[in-house]
Amino acid sequence: MPETMKVAQITHYKQDFPKITDVPLPKIGPKDVLVSVIAASINPIDLKTKDGGLKILLTYDMPLILGSDFSGIIIEVGASVTRFSIGDAVYGRVQKNRIGTFAEKLAVSQEDIALKPTNLTFEEAASIPLVGLTSYQALHDVMKIKPGEKVLIQAGSGGIGTIAIQLAKKMGAFVATTTSQKNTELVSSLGADLVIDYKTEQFENILSDYDYVFDTQGGKILEKAFSIIKPGGKVVSISGLPNAKFAKEYHLPLWKKIALTVATRKLTTLEKKTDSHYHFLFMIPSGQQLETLREFIEAGDVLPVIDRVIPLSDIKEAFDYSQSGHAKWKIILKIN
Repeated sequence: MPETMKVAQITHYKQDFPKITDVPLPKIGPKDVLVSVIAASINPIDLKTKDGGLKILLTYDMPLILGSDFSGIIIEVGASVTRFSIGDAVYGRVQKNRIGTFAEKLAVSQEDIALKPTNLTFEEAASIPLVGLTSYQALHDVMKIKPGEKVLIQAGSGGIGTIAIQLAKKMGAFVATTTSQKNTELVSSLGADLVIDYKTEQFENILSDYDYVFDTQGGKILEKAFSIIKPGGKVVSISGLPNAKFAKEYHLPLWKKIALTVATRKLTTLEKKTDSHYHFLFMIPSGQQLETLREFIEAGDVLPVIDRVIPLSDIKEAFDYSQSGHAKWKIILKIN
Protein backbone atom coordinates (compact mmCIF):
# COMPACT_ATOMS: atom_id res chain seq x y z
CA MET A 1 0.00 0.00 0.00
CA PRO A 2 1.30 3.52 -0.77
CA GLU A 3 2.52 5.53 2.22
CA THR A 4 0.55 8.64 1.28
CA MET A 5 -2.99 9.43 0.14
CA LYS A 6 -4.82 12.25 -1.57
CA VAL A 7 -7.09 14.42 0.56
CA ALA A 8 -9.07 17.64 0.28
CA GLN A 9 -8.01 19.99 3.06
CA ILE A 10 -7.99 23.62 4.14
CA THR A 11 -5.07 25.49 5.69
CA HIS A 12 -7.12 28.37 7.13
CA TYR A 13 -10.73 29.37 7.77
CA LYS A 14 -12.69 31.06 4.98
CA GLN A 15 -10.54 29.38 2.34
CA ASP A 16 -12.44 29.43 -0.98
CA PHE A 17 -12.41 25.66 -1.32
CA PRO A 18 -10.34 22.71 -0.03
CA LYS A 19 -7.21 21.90 -2.00
CA ILE A 20 -6.12 18.42 -3.08
CA THR A 21 -2.83 17.40 -1.52
CA ASP A 22 -0.88 14.31 -0.41
CA VAL A 23 -0.61 13.41 3.27
CA PRO A 24 0.62 10.35 5.21
CA LEU A 25 -1.82 7.48 5.68
CA PRO A 26 -3.75 7.57 8.98
CA LYS A 27 -2.84 5.22 11.81
CA ILE A 28 -5.61 3.20 13.40
CA GLY A 29 -6.21 2.57 17.08
CA PRO A 30 -7.19 -0.78 18.64
CA LYS A 31 -10.93 -0.16 18.13
CA ASP A 32 -10.57 1.53 14.73
CA VAL A 33 -10.87 0.26 11.20
CA LEU A 34 -9.08 1.62 8.14
CA VAL A 35 -11.48 2.23 5.27
CA SER A 36 -10.73 2.70 1.60
CA VAL A 37 -13.22 5.51 1.01
CA ILE A 38 -15.24 5.10 -2.16
CA ALA A 39 -17.62 8.05 -1.75
CA ALA A 40 -18.33 10.91 0.64
CA SER A 41 -21.00 13.59 0.71
CA ILE A 42 -20.80 17.36 1.00
CA ASN A 43 -23.03 18.76 3.75
CA PRO A 44 -23.79 22.28 5.02
CA ILE A 45 -21.68 21.52 8.10
CA ASP A 46 -18.64 21.19 5.81
CA LEU A 47 -19.22 24.71 4.50
CA LYS A 48 -19.71 26.05 8.02
CA THR A 49 -16.56 24.29 9.22
CA LYS A 50 -14.56 25.69 6.30
CA ASP A 51 -15.70 29.21 7.08
CA GLY A 52 -15.19 28.96 10.84
CA GLY A 53 -18.91 29.06 11.53
CA LEU A 54 -18.72 26.37 14.22
CA LYS A 55 -15.83 27.79 16.22
CA ILE A 56 -18.06 28.49 19.20
CA LEU A 57 -18.68 24.73 19.44
CA LEU A 58 -15.67 23.13 17.75
CA THR A 59 -12.05 24.13 17.30
CA TYR A 60 -9.73 22.45 14.81
CA ASP A 61 -6.02 22.52 14.15
CA MET A 62 -4.87 23.37 10.64
CA PRO A 63 -4.40 21.98 8.10
CA LEU A 64 -7.79 20.27 8.29
CA ILE A 65 -9.21 17.53 6.06
CA LEU A 66 -12.93 18.17 5.60
CA GLY A 67 -15.77 15.66 5.31
CA SER A 68 -18.11 14.01 7.79
CA ASP A 69 -19.76 10.98 6.23
CA PHE A 70 -18.69 8.29 3.78
CA SER A 71 -18.99 4.79 2.39
CA GLY A 72 -16.19 2.38 1.59
CA ILE A 73 -14.50 -0.96 2.18
CA ILE A 74 -12.55 -1.96 5.29
CA ILE A 75 -8.93 -2.78 4.48
CA GLU A 76 -7.50 -3.07 8.01
CA VAL A 77 -8.92 -3.66 11.49
CA GLY A 78 -7.54 -2.77 14.92
CA ALA A 79 -6.59 -5.43 17.45
CA SER A 80 -9.77 -4.94 19.51
CA VAL A 81 -12.26 -4.71 16.64
CA THR A 82 -15.01 -7.31 17.02
CA ARG A 83 -17.86 -6.11 14.85
CA PHE A 84 -16.25 -5.88 11.41
CA SER A 85 -13.80 -7.70 9.15
CA ILE A 86 -11.52 -6.82 6.26
CA GLY A 87 -13.58 -6.62 3.08
CA ASP A 88 -16.79 -5.39 4.74
CA ALA A 89 -18.65 -2.65 2.86
CA VAL A 90 -19.59 0.01 5.40
CA TYR A 91 -20.96 3.51 5.75
CA GLY A 92 -20.66 5.96 8.60
CA ARG A 93 -20.45 9.40 10.15
CA VAL A 94 -17.19 10.12 11.98
CA GLN A 95 -16.95 11.82 15.36
CA LYS A 96 -16.72 15.61 15.15
CA ASN A 97 -13.14 15.59 16.43
CA ARG A 98 -12.13 13.07 13.74
CA ILE A 99 -13.58 14.60 10.58
CA GLY A 100 -11.73 14.01 7.33
CA THR A 101 -13.74 11.81 4.98
CA PHE A 102 -12.63 13.70 1.87
CA ALA A 103 -9.67 11.34 1.73
CA GLU A 104 -8.68 8.11 0.01
CA LYS A 105 -8.26 6.35 3.37
CA LEU A 106 -9.99 6.93 6.70
CA ALA A 107 -9.41 5.74 10.26
CA VAL A 108 -12.75 5.48 12.08
CA SER A 109 -14.06 3.86 15.25
CA GLN A 110 -16.05 0.67 14.82
CA GLU A 111 -18.76 2.32 16.95
CA ASP A 112 -19.45 4.94 14.28
CA ILE A 113 -20.06 2.69 11.27
CA ALA A 114 -22.50 0.06 10.05
CA LEU A 115 -22.69 -2.34 7.15
CA LYS A 116 -23.68 -0.59 3.94
CA PRO A 117 -27.29 -1.17 2.85
CA THR A 118 -27.13 -3.96 0.29
CA ASN A 119 -29.59 -2.26 -2.07
CA LEU A 120 -27.59 0.97 -2.37
CA THR A 121 -24.53 1.86 -4.41
CA PHE A 122 -21.57 3.27 -2.50
CA GLU A 123 -22.48 6.73 -3.81
CA GLU A 124 -26.06 6.38 -2.58
CA ALA A 125 -24.91 5.01 0.79
CA ALA A 126 -22.54 7.96 1.30
CA SER A 127 -25.50 10.33 1.05
CA ILE A 128 -27.24 8.86 4.10
CA PRO A 129 -25.24 8.95 7.38
CA LEU A 130 -25.24 12.64 8.35
CA VAL A 131 -28.72 13.52 7.10
CA GLY A 132 -30.13 10.17 8.19
CA LEU A 133 -28.77 10.38 11.74
CA THR A 134 -29.74 14.05 12.07
CA SER A 135 -33.30 13.36 10.94
CA TYR A 136 -33.67 10.21 13.04
CA GLN A 137 -32.40 11.92 16.19
CA ALA A 138 -34.67 14.92 15.65
CA LEU A 139 -37.81 12.91 14.92
CA HIS A 140 -37.27 9.82 17.08
CA ASP A 141 -35.01 10.86 19.95
CA VAL A 142 -36.10 14.46 20.56
CA MET A 143 -39.66 14.72 19.23
CA LYS A 144 -40.55 11.09 19.95
CA ILE A 145 -43.17 11.24 17.19
CA LYS A 146 -46.30 9.15 17.65
CA PRO A 147 -48.71 8.07 14.88
CA GLY A 148 -51.12 10.84 13.95
CA GLU A 149 -49.05 13.72 15.27
CA LYS A 150 -48.35 16.66 12.96
CA VAL A 151 -44.87 17.85 11.99
CA LEU A 152 -43.67 20.61 9.67
CA ILE A 153 -40.37 19.77 7.98
CA GLN A 154 -38.80 22.88 6.49
CA ALA A 155 -37.10 22.70 3.06
CA GLY A 156 -38.45 19.29 2.12
CA SER A 157 -36.41 18.96 -1.07
CA GLY A 158 -33.08 19.54 0.69
CA GLY A 159 -30.65 16.86 1.82
CA ILE A 160 -32.17 16.69 5.32
CA GLY A 161 -35.75 17.22 4.19
CA THR A 162 -35.87 14.37 1.69
CA ILE A 163 -34.84 11.86 4.37
CA ALA A 164 -36.79 13.45 7.23
CA ILE A 165 -40.07 13.28 5.30
CA GLN A 166 -39.63 9.56 4.70
CA LEU A 167 -38.71 8.85 8.33
CA ALA A 168 -41.59 10.92 9.70
CA LYS A 169 -44.05 9.05 7.49
CA LYS A 170 -42.63 5.73 8.65
CA MET A 171 -43.27 6.89 12.22
CA GLY A 172 -46.90 7.60 11.32
CA ALA A 173 -46.85 11.40 11.33
CA PHE A 174 -48.87 13.82 9.21
CA VAL A 175 -46.14 15.70 7.36
CA ALA A 176 -46.28 19.23 6.00
CA THR A 177 -43.27 20.64 4.19
CA THR A 178 -42.09 23.72 2.34
CA THR A 179 -40.44 23.71 -1.07
CA SER A 180 -40.69 25.42 -4.46
CA GLN A 181 -43.33 24.49 -7.03
CA LYS A 182 -40.83 22.59 -9.18
CA ASN A 183 -40.10 20.17 -6.30
CA THR A 184 -43.70 19.59 -5.21
CA GLU A 185 -43.96 16.29 -7.08
CA LEU A 186 -40.73 15.02 -5.51
CA VAL A 187 -41.66 15.73 -1.88
CA SER A 188 -45.16 14.37 -2.45
CA SER A 189 -43.66 11.14 -3.80
CA LEU A 190 -41.56 10.90 -0.61
CA GLY A 191 -44.73 11.02 1.49
CA ALA A 192 -45.46 14.68 2.29
CA ASP A 193 -49.17 15.13 3.04
CA LEU A 194 -49.26 18.90 2.63
CA VAL A 195 -46.84 20.85 0.44
CA ILE A 196 -46.44 24.62 0.76
CA ASP A 197 -44.82 26.63 -2.04
CA TYR A 198 -42.64 28.98 -0.01
CA LYS A 199 -42.34 31.38 -2.95
CA THR A 200 -46.06 32.15 -3.06
CA GLU A 201 -47.34 31.07 0.37
CA GLN A 202 -46.40 31.65 4.01
CA PHE A 203 -46.53 28.49 6.12
CA GLU A 204 -47.49 30.51 9.22
CA ASN A 205 -50.67 31.64 7.44
CA ILE A 206 -51.69 28.08 6.55
CA LEU A 207 -50.66 25.84 9.44
CA SER A 208 -51.70 25.82 13.09
CA ASP A 209 -51.74 23.56 16.13
CA TYR A 210 -48.71 21.51 15.05
CA ASP A 211 -46.98 19.17 17.45
CA TYR A 212 -43.51 19.71 16.02
CA VAL A 213 -41.42 21.79 13.64
CA PHE A 214 -38.11 20.52 12.25
CA ASP A 215 -36.24 23.69 11.30
CA THR A 216 -33.33 23.53 8.85
CA GLN A 217 -33.13 27.23 8.02
CA GLY A 218 -32.84 29.30 11.19
CA GLY A 219 -33.30 33.07 11.38
CA LYS A 220 -36.75 34.55 10.78
CA ILE A 221 -38.06 31.23 9.46
CA LEU A 222 -37.24 29.62 12.79
CA GLU A 223 -38.93 32.43 14.71
CA LYS A 224 -42.11 32.05 12.65
CA ALA A 225 -42.24 28.35 13.56
CA PHE A 226 -43.42 29.23 17.06
CA SER A 227 -46.62 30.73 15.64
CA ILE A 228 -47.87 27.32 14.44
CA ILE A 229 -46.79 25.16 17.38
CA LYS A 230 -49.31 23.91 19.95
CA PRO A 231 -48.73 24.30 23.71
CA GLY A 232 -46.23 21.66 24.82
CA GLY A 233 -44.96 21.20 21.25
CA LYS A 234 -41.32 21.23 20.19
CA VAL A 235 -39.34 23.26 17.69
CA VAL A 236 -36.14 21.39 16.83
CA SER A 237 -33.52 23.25 14.83
CA ILE A 238 -30.18 22.39 13.28
CA SER A 239 -29.69 25.90 11.87
CA GLY A 240 -30.73 28.17 14.72
CA LEU A 241 -28.46 29.24 17.55
CA PRO A 242 -27.61 26.89 20.42
CA ASN A 243 -29.33 28.06 23.60
CA ALA A 244 -28.36 27.98 27.28
CA LYS A 245 -29.87 24.51 27.74
CA PHE A 246 -27.65 23.15 24.96
CA ALA A 247 -24.61 24.96 26.36
CA LYS A 248 -25.17 23.28 29.73
CA GLU A 249 -25.68 19.81 28.21
CA TYR A 250 -22.61 20.25 25.97
CA HIS A 251 -20.51 21.44 28.94
CA LEU A 252 -19.49 24.68 27.27
CA PRO A 253 -17.44 27.18 29.34
CA LEU A 254 -19.31 29.82 31.32
CA TRP A 255 -18.57 32.67 28.92
CA LYS A 256 -20.10 30.71 26.05
CA LYS A 257 -23.17 29.88 28.16
CA ILE A 258 -23.64 33.58 28.89
CA ALA A 259 -23.08 34.56 25.24
CA LEU A 260 -25.59 32.00 23.97
CA THR A 261 -28.13 32.95 26.63
CA VAL A 262 -27.98 36.55 25.42
CA ALA A 263 -27.99 35.60 21.74
CA THR A 264 -31.10 33.42 22.08
CA ARG A 265 -33.21 35.72 24.26
CA LYS A 266 -35.79 36.12 21.50
CA LEU A 267 -36.16 32.36 21.10
CA THR A 268 -36.52 31.97 24.86
CA THR A 269 -39.23 34.62 24.86
CA LEU A 270 -41.06 32.81 22.05
CA GLU A 271 -40.80 29.53 23.99
CA LYS A 272 -42.44 31.06 27.03
CA LYS A 273 -45.07 32.94 25.03
CA THR A 274 -46.21 29.80 23.20
CA ASP A 275 -45.62 27.35 26.07
CA SER A 276 -43.43 25.29 23.72
CA HIS A 277 -39.90 23.90 23.77
CA TYR A 278 -36.91 24.90 21.63
CA HIS A 279 -34.20 22.31 21.07
CA PHE A 280 -30.96 22.89 19.18
CA LEU A 281 -29.76 19.59 17.73
CA PHE A 282 -26.07 18.81 17.28
CA MET A 283 -26.17 15.30 15.88
CA ILE A 284 -24.21 12.50 17.57
CA PRO A 285 -22.59 9.78 15.40
CA SER A 286 -24.03 6.32 16.06
CA GLY A 287 -23.26 3.06 14.33
CA GLN A 288 -26.23 1.49 16.12
CA GLN A 289 -28.65 4.01 14.63
CA LEU A 290 -27.05 3.53 11.21
CA GLU A 291 -27.96 -0.15 11.57
CA THR A 292 -31.57 0.90 12.16
CA LEU A 293 -31.46 3.13 9.09
CA ARG A 294 -29.96 0.27 7.08
CA GLU A 295 -32.96 -1.87 7.99
CA PHE A 296 -35.34 0.89 6.89
CA ILE A 297 -33.46 1.32 3.62
CA GLU A 298 -33.29 -2.39 2.81
CA ALA A 299 -37.03 -2.63 3.51
CA GLY A 300 -37.65 0.15 0.96
CA ASP A 301 -38.97 2.63 3.54
CA VAL A 302 -36.19 5.19 3.01
CA LEU A 303 -34.51 6.00 -0.30
CA PRO A 304 -31.61 8.38 -1.00
CA VAL A 305 -32.07 11.39 -3.27
CA ILE A 306 -28.86 12.49 -5.04
CA ASP A 307 -28.30 15.65 -7.04
CA ARG A 308 -24.96 14.74 -8.66
CA VAL A 309 -21.72 12.81 -8.23
CA ILE A 310 -18.45 14.73 -8.70
CA PRO A 311 -14.89 13.30 -8.63
CA LEU A 312 -12.62 14.32 -5.74
CA SER A 313 -10.26 15.83 -8.30
CA ASP A 314 -13.00 18.37 -9.12
CA ILE A 315 -13.40 19.49 -5.51
CA LYS A 316 -13.60 23.16 -6.52
CA GLU A 317 -16.54 22.45 -8.82
CA ALA A 318 -18.25 20.49 -6.04
CA PHE A 319 -17.85 23.26 -3.47
CA ASP A 320 -18.80 26.00 -5.94
CA TYR A 321 -22.00 24.10 -6.69
CA SER A 322 -22.73 23.47 -3.02
CA GLN A 323 -22.13 27.11 -2.09
CA SER A 324 -24.23 28.38 -5.01
CA GLY A 325 -27.47 27.36 -3.31
CA HIS A 326 -28.69 25.63 -6.48
CA ALA A 327 -28.13 22.09 -5.23
CA LYS A 328 -31.47 20.49 -4.44
CA TRP A 329 -30.41 17.20 -2.87
CA LYS A 330 -27.15 15.53 -1.93
CA ILE A 331 -23.81 16.24 -3.64
CA ILE A 332 -21.53 13.21 -3.62
CA LEU A 333 -17.74 13.14 -3.99
CA LYS A 334 -16.38 10.08 -5.77
CA ILE A 335 -13.14 9.29 -3.94
CA ASN A 336 -11.90 5.89 -5.22
